[in-house]
Amino acid sequence: MEDLHLWKSLIQVVNLLAAVGVIVLVLLQQGKGADAGAAFGTGSAGSLFGSSGSANFLSRATKYCAIIFFASLIGLVLIESRPMGKADAGVMSTVVGDKPAADKQAAPVAPAQDSKQGGIPN
Repeated sequence: MEDLHLWKSLIQVVNLLAAVGVIVLVLLQQGKGADAGAAFGTGSAGSLFGSSGSANFLSRATKYCAIIFFASLIGLVLIESRPMGKADAGVMSTVVGDKPAADKQAAPVAPAQDSKQGGIPN
């Protein structure tokens, strides 16, 4: 049981890091129209990875981070969807419900008559 919680925590950390990695890598990438602006002198054509190397490196890194994110997400779903034993039945397993309404013998209440409105109840 403790081993499962350790794996779940580890997968959650990996999932969080992969999600942050995807967000950062997507924000670092240039749009398709950025190259046209660089041709006319607005913006920098070269970057840390070179003019064409940044697109390849960043897109590949984004692809691998997305694969890790979805794989860890599927792992979390598989861990959470396993059949639960009696000891791990969830928070609602200990709730005691009320008796059904048929067992309660309540007397019907007649509606009050209002003499000012001609006997029509409120």
